[in-house]
Amino acid sequence: MTEHRGLDLVALEKFLSESGVPLDGELRAELISGGKSNLTYAIFDDSSRWVLRRPPTAGLTPSAHDVAREFRVTSALQATSVPVAATVALCEDDSVMGAPFTVVEHVTGQVIRTQTELDALSDREIDSCVDELVRVIGDLHNVDYSAVGLGEFGRPDGYVARQVKLWAGQWARVKTEDSADVDRLHAALAESVPAQSESSIVHGDYRIDNTILSAGDVTKVAAVVDWELSTLGDPLTDVALMCVYREPAFDLVLGEAAAWTSPRMPSADDLAQRYTVASGRELKNWNFYLALANFKLAVIAQGIHHRYRAGATAAEGFDKAGESVPVLVAAGLHALKGKSA
Repeated sequence: MTEHRGLDLVALEKFLSESGVPLDGELRAELISGGKSNLTYAIFDDSSRWVLRRPPTAGLTPSAHDVAREFRVTSALQATSVPVAATVALCEDDSVMGAPFTVVEHVTGQVIRTQTELDALSDREIDSCVDELVRVIGDLHNVDYSAVGLGEFGRPDGYVARQVKLWAGQWARVKTEDSADVDRLHAALAESVPAQSESSIVHGDYRIDNTILSAGDVTKVAAVVDWELSTLGDPLTDVALMCVYREPAFDLVLGEAAAWTSPRMPSADDLAQRYTVASGRELKNWNFYLALANFKLAVIAQGIHHRYRAGATAAEGFDKAGESVPVLVAAGLHALKGKSA
């Protein structure tokens, strides 16, 4: 068997067999994504195909790699209008492979990650695809979380204030040097926390490449993926982060020219307006939410930089992530200069 970082196929085969998952032949694996977020592998035998996700092997920011959370939320969303992969198994016993991991069914479709992949689409396809993406996130925010068994999935009251504190704590874990601007942004956010707008399930990392589009139709979402940051909270945090991901500096975080930063995509303001129309929600205190989203993304970028320096990434393209941090922090400070909306 080929050796893969953080993956023991012998142990996995034993776990799946004991969990009642039918297997047909020797398990094999292919790396899908290694290091920016969780390690993600395609797992297959002679007749079936699954996807396994586990945290990186070093440099952890704990809430950013919680695979058990994504398993729980996607299990709860199975019967809703939000498309997700069918869940198969969750292992929370670190002794099996050194960390928790999840296994879900493989979803056939396409993922548009890069600007090159996006350029294969027509303008009409891109516009319809964005409408579908906005509709799906709006549907998620409208799910009755208590009715699907997620009433205890998070604490929506005080969520925004806790987010400010959480990401400041994550910064302290992964910073490689002090930053006066990061301290300023954190302090300004802490002083500007608005009353929460509404409570909903929030994805925490929503954009085009965290969805699988239907194989023959990019205007339909087959599954939303990467749920490890999901919780109960303020839906406007999801919307703001989706908009901030349009920042060109995001290319440095991903290590490639991202589809979501392409000039062919609608602007951040356009995305926000489409969400308002689709959901009926007003974007109150919008500048605060944009500033918080920039802060969060800056900390995520720093976490990638931290893992790169520790040699804990399993793919190329991580060496520039740290350069995006001051750009994102500056954008956050700029957003807070006005307190309109």
